[in-house]
Amino acid sequence: MQQPTARTRRLATLIVGPTAILLAGLMVWQGSNAAFTATTRNTGSNWQTGSVILSDDDLGAAAFRIDGVTPGQTGSKCLVVTSQSTVPGQVRTYVQNLGAQGLENNITISLQIGTGGSFADCTGFVPTTTLPPLSLATIGAGINDYATGVLPWTTAGISGETTVYRATWTFDVTTLTQAQIDALQGKSVSVDVVWELQSS
Repeated sequence: MQQPTARTRRLATLIVGPTAILLAGLMVWQGSNAAFTATTRNTGSNWQTGSVILSDDDLGAAAFRIDGVTPGQTGSKCLVVTSQSTVPGQVRTYVQNLGAQGLENNITISLQIGTGGSFADCTGFVPTTTLPPLSLATIGAGINDYATGVLPWTTAGISGETTVYRATWTFDVTTLTQAQIDALQGKSVSVDVVWELQSS
């Protein structure tokens, strides 16, 4: 058998060295990729805002529109407020747009919250909370936004929740002289009653 020449041995040495390094590298690469793997995933995460919606049963009519009011006269009206909200919150009552034209100190309002009755008829209304009578001037000055609102009603965020409010007004002249009463002839006052729901 013929022995390899010196040149062949040198060539073999030059080839074997890099080849061994390359093979060793491939083995290390394969070893580093031969690990156990597993994944899990929760798909479809999504965020959507809730909504707050209030309505009432007045069908667009004013609760009180009374002409020819006389001293000592009184009256009541109920209103069913319904929450169609999908988030919990609190409803508060306040007034806006006070049109003070002479009767604002003499028309008093007592507000109540309770159950039973409707805008058409207060029959069956049972109060759970009552505010003492206050003049529209006092109410307009101090109960005129959500922060100062009264008769809080906490809703659970279930569509269709309702509660009933009753307002009782009186043309109060108990502290006036006859001359002061006579001076109120032809005077008036107007106001908007607001129920506002804010989510908690």
